[in-house]
Formats: sequence, structure tokens, C-alpha cells
Amino acid sequence: MVKISEFQEKDVVNILDGKNLGQVIDLEINLQVGRVEAIVVPGKGNGKFFGLFGGGEEITIPWRNIVKIGKDVILVRLDDGVALMKQGMDEGSYRS
Repeated sequence: MVKISEFQEKDVVNILDGKNLGQVIDLEINLQVGRVEAIVVPGKGNGKFFGLFGGGEEITIPWRNIVKIGKDVILVRLDDGVALMKQGMDEGSYRS
């Protein structure tokens, strides 16, 4: 098992272009089935301070796009059309 705090310490890297997308800032959890649906990383220009202050976009990466969770890194397969850019939280979704 992995704790949320351990997830937030890992860098997320896209295996298609080698780009470091940053660290996990949030998880999207489906409470109906008790499953993590996606991880969220800061988008371009997101200047949040400890995840609290600032704005900007976030990149939501579906769980099915995670290739490998390693000790220090989460490898994802992410083409331009897969990630969802969000300005904030959608109504009806829950994040940890």
C-alpha cells in the first residue's frame, strides 16, 4: 500500500517525451467504488505555495495512464489529448 503523503513526494515523468510534470498535488477518488481515478499535477504557470496559495491550471492524469510507480518516480504515458486541464474542482468530484 502507498500513503497519499508518499505519492506527493514522487516526481511524475511522461515516458513519451521524458518531461518532468512535477509532483502529485492531489488525487481524484471515486467514493462510490473506493478507487483512485486520477492523479493531479500542477499545470504550467501554477505557482502554488505548499499547495495552498496561487492559482493556475492543473493537469489531471487518469489512473489508467500510469505505467509504473517507482520508489522516487511515477511514470505516465501522456499524449496531448489524454490529460485534462482544469481551472479548479468540478462539481460532484472529491479530492483528498
